[in-house]
Amino acid sequence: MDEERLQQRIGYTFVRSELLAQALTHRSHSIPHNERLEFLGDSVLNCVIAAELYQRFGKLAEGDLSRMRANLVRQETLHQVAQALSLGDHLRLGEGELKSGGFSRPSILADSFEALIGAIFIDGGFGAAREAIRHLYEPLIADMDPKALGKDPKTLLQELLQARKIALPQYSVVATRGAAHSQKFEVECLIPELSVRTAGSGSSRRTAEQEAALRAFEQIRR
Repeated sequence: MDEERLQQRIGYTFVRSELLAQALTHRSHSIPHNERLEFLGDSVLNCVIAAELYQRFGKLAEGDLSRMRANLVRQETLHQVAQALSLGDHLRLGEGELKSGGFSRPSILADSFEALIGAIFIDGGFGAAREAIRHLYEPLIADMDPKALGKDPKTLLQELLQARKIALPQYSVVATRGAAHSQKFEVECLIPELSVRTAGSGSSRRTAEQEAALRAFEQIRR
């Protein structure tokens, strides 16, 4: 496990390296594992994100702020941040989870990211955890559009294309991997008129389509 590289990506260096190791240890591997740190990190993350949104969007009502926070702390977003950190490369998993692809499972990555925040909080205090969260979430918060609250990526992409009078995207499953109880779908999103072709993956076809749609939406909007 290349701890130094991971810490550089996080923007925080641990004083107690054992806390980082625990945050990356799944319960299938050994004890101490990361479930207690996950519990703590979840609360810290919610608090910091709420404060950031409160400060940045001074005119938004409480309901809108709540929806924005929910979007930023849902499993899909946590999974996205964990992927950006290549967190799966650093996880300590039991043999069964390794064989079933646990290092790429959204739920495991999301939980491990929360555990990582909890570990930073214990190691460096609230200020350190806040700075790490700000660092990792800055691109996501800066890119948020309050007008798009509650809309999923497929809906956003559809509206964007309709506004430009472009035909709707075509989604197709290009591969299905894994056993029946833990399948992983790979989906392609194609928009011929714009020469856009993106891919997404997930534990269901819908999740994979949403990821592919998000990538297409971000690519078109640049």
